[in-house]
Amino acid sequence: MTSPTPEAAPAPARRSKITPEREQQLYDAVLDQLREDGYEALTMEKIAARATCGKSTLYRQWKTKPQLVAAALRADRRGTLAAVDTGTLPGDLREAARIAACTSGRDTLLMQALGHAVLSDEELKAALRDALVEPELAAFDSIVARAVARGELAPGHPAVEFLPAQLMGVLRIRPVLEGRYADAEYLVRFVDACLLPVLGAAPPEADRAPGPGA
Repeated sequence: MTSPTPEAAPAPARRSKITPEREQQLYDAVLDQLREDGYEALTMEKIAARATCGKSTLYRQWKTKPQLVAAALRADRRGTLAAVDTGTLPGDLREAARIAACTSGRDTLLMQALGHAVLSDEELKAALRDALVEPELAAFDSIVARAVARGELAPGHPAVEFLPAQLMGVLRIRPVLEGRYADAEYLVRFVDACLLPVLGAAPPEADRAPGPGA
C-alpha cells in the first residue's frame, strides 16, 4: 500500500505590479492625508478611499501602515545625501545643506504630522530609520571618511558625532523659533558659521555665504 501523497503547500500570494505613476499617486494620497489628519488618524481605509483603490492593494504592496508611510516619505525625497561628493569637506557640507533645504517645508510639516507617533510606535520608528535615517547617517559617514582620507579632518574629531543632529536639528527648529523654514541660504550660512569652524575647515573668504542683507 502506497503512502498518500502529501498535499502541496499553498503557493505564496504574488505581489501584483503597479506602475510607477500609480505608485506615486498612492504615495501622494498618503502624504496628503498625513498632513491633514496626523499619523494616529491615518488609516489604510482613508488612504484607499483617497487614492480610489482597494485596501487589499495597499496591504499587498506594503503590509502595514508604518511601512507604507516610510515608503511614501522616502519617495518624497527630492535629493539624496549619498550623491554628495564635491571633493572637499566644505563643499560636501554646503551641498548637503542645500539638499536638506529642498525638503525643508514639506519635511517639517510631515514631521509635525508624525508627532508623538515617531517616539511611541516602534514599528513606525524602525520603518523610518530604515527608509530615511540610516541612509542619511551613512552619507554623513562617507563625507567624514573622505575628509579624513584627504587630510582635511583629524581622525576621531569630537565634533563629527554631532554633525547630523546639528544640520537636521536647525532644519526642524527654525520654523518654531522664527516662523520661517530653513532655506538653502540660511543652512549654508549655518554650515559656514557653526560647523566648518569647529571642524577646522572653514571655506575660503571668497566662497563664504553672505549674511542677511548682504
